[in-house]
Amino acid sequence: MSEIDKIQVQVHSEIGQLECVITHTPGAEVENMTPENAARALYSDILNLSVALPEYNQFHGVLKKFAKVFEVRDLLADVLKNDAVRNDLISKICRYESTDDICGHLREYSSEELAKQLIEGVEMRKDTLTKFLDNERFSLHPLPNFFFTRDASFSMNDSVLVGHMANKVREREAWIMEAIFTHHPIISAKTVNPVKLFDKTGKATIEGGDVLIAREDVFLSGISGRTTSQGIDSVVEYLKTLPGVKHFILQELPYTPESFIHLDMVFTILDKDTCMIFEPLILRSSRHITIHIVIDGNKVIKIREEQNILTALKELGMDLKPIFCGGYHDIFNMEREQWQSGANFFALAPGKVIGYGRNTHTMEALNQHGYEIIKAKDLLKNKVEANHYEKFVITIEGAELSRGGGGARCMTMPIRRKKIDW
Repeated sequence: MSEIDKIQVQVHSEIGQLECVITHTPGAEVENMTPENAARALYSDILNLSVALPEYNQFHGVLKKFAKVFEVRDLLADVLKNDAVRNDLISKICRYESTDDICGHLREYSSEELAKQLIEGVEMRKDTLTKFLDNERFSLHPLPNFFFTRDASFSMNDSVLVGHMANKVREREAWIMEAIFTHHPIISAKTVNPVKLFDKTGKATIEGGDVLIAREDVFLSGISGRTTSQGIDSVVEYLKTLPGVKHFILQELPYTPESFIHLDMVFTILDKDTCMIFEPLILRSSRHITIHIVIDGNKVIKIREEQNILTALKELGMDLKPIFCGGYHDIFNMEREQWQSGANFFALAPGKVIGYGRNTHTMEALNQHGYEIIKAKDLLKNKVEANHYEKFVITIEGAELSRGGGGARCMTMPIRRKKIDW
């Protein structure tokens, strides 16, 4: 395949017009959860796939109206046709995961079947007494979180950074995404694993839900239960290898409740001049500080505390007006809708976003700021033409999907956006 056929990774903002995105449609791996293993899989409840899948297909259908959409499973099957990639990935899984004696069986699968097994899990062969008595169903555990494709890798300008997951049950997701970005013939990207390259502490974790690209020289991250200070330091070390001045704005997040898992659950960018925030944390918390790191060339030249994310961005020429998740009048509504991923929006283009329609007070606030409310089902039935509106929010049904603990941004891994003329 020639270079001209390749898709060059290019994500210089959160809001540039979307051209290419990677998703993963949830499948049997979600239904392979039980009440007993849900906590291990990082869920507080089990999802009903028969309900979640139609909601997801609606979301997926909207994306396909605006951009080229790639599926993780298809990309993985493609790279597994390369024997070296296949052997390396299987060896890594067998080395780091408790996989019984399945490694030989994995090598026998076709590329498509192996991709399926690596995501949906490999059932334990009950061919010994010990296995027969074992309550564990799987030799290789399913990946029920993988439809949140944002976390295991994230685009940063013309590079893809591979995450280092906070929980062992999600490590395979990062290995899969690293294999895809390093070896898939249609994707051209500089693939960087910052923790592997730069961390010496063994304490570094970083997940893509915490990392936002405000501008090509301005990056945001949460310091959270999933992204440690050491993980951020590893990204800073990577940024030192790039020329020019870079700004890294960091927001401490509470470890509980679980709805504060990543920065994009409390802050997302909607337009050149607008953002969605969970106001009690972003503007009113005195316990969770905002830090600004300035990197010039290969040196950190300044680290200072800021009043909040918005003031830090304003100093850099990005004056964002906040819209409040849950509306402006009731803290109960704010907390309730933030829990339901009400701040987690994904931009198709500046001022054109997707979110959960169930968050009615958030939608009302968006509408008050000029956003036309478009139901995804009406868009998909061609009852409405979205691009007739300068600003809009497409509302997807998410009563079941939102119980997984994420929203539209969580379920997308954009690899190409048009540049913004700031």
